[in-house]
Amino acid sequence: MSALLAILSALAGNKTIMAIFATLVGGLGLYVAGGVNRAKKDAARQAAEKLAAAEGRLEMDREATDVERAARDLPDEAARREAMRWARR
Repeated sequence: MSALLAILSALAGNKTIMAIFATLVGGLGLYVAGGVNRAKKDAARQAAEKLAAAEGRLEMDREATDVERAARDLPDEAARREAMRWARR
């Protein structure tokens, strides 16, 4: 046990080994920070995609509502043609 402590104290006193250790710990910290940053960017991208999809659905619903309102005033044959036009999309 005392031999292990002697080795560790000798390594702690060695400036070169401590510099290498500090560099490794710093590199590990940068790697972890980069992973967190990538995760945040990915979450932001997914949120933007979900927002765009929701806006697209809202716009389609608005268009469909406008067409439905217009179709109420159409005669049966014209309403059928309009429905077929939308069904093909």
